[in-house]
Amino acid sequence: MAVDRSALAHPVRSRIVAHLRTHGPGTSADLARALDTSTGVTSYHLRLLAEAGLVQDEPGSGRRRTWRLTPPSADGTAPAQAPEDDDAQALDTWLEHDLVDLFATRAHAHVEARAAGTDGRPGPHDAWSHLQDDAVLVSADQAVALRAELDAVLQRYRRLGQGTPGARRVVAWTALLPVD
Repeated sequence: MAVDRSALAHPVRSRIVAHLRTHGPGTSADLARALDTSTGVTSYHLRLLAEAGLVQDEPGSGRRRTWRLTPPSADGTAPAQAPEDDDAQALDTWLEHDLVDLFATRAHAHVEARAAGTDGRPGPHDAWSHLQDDAVLVSADQAVALRAELDAVLQRYRRLGQGTPGARRVVAWTALLPVD
């Protein structure tokens, strides 16, 4: 099934996908609570995301529908995307802006909670969070290689802590942005 990325061009739907990616499967009620929306609105957007091939019912969830992101295909790749059209560039730009806004919102909330001592994290804060920027000098090919290496590291760590006592889910954001 081809994925229709245009389904993400709505703030509630992009937040649902981001929440499922970060927190794993959830019901429409779970998602509504987390995103401060109603269950009806959330259910509506989940159905649209399912029609687009981006989310699906968790197998065996019975009457209580639990939603998850559509898993990668058998070869480990993401679900196939619909062919590009004339609006693809505008959609990609909107999605990138939405991702930057989501990062800024989460990062600001985290910094404020940490400063107020209300982040609820036991132990040294620096063990769980880290904000940093670095400048590197690379060619276009080297930038592509750097991105691939960063993706590979994140892939290795995606489930590394599974079953480890005290392990917590953290979100990792990457951005390679030209400065000159």
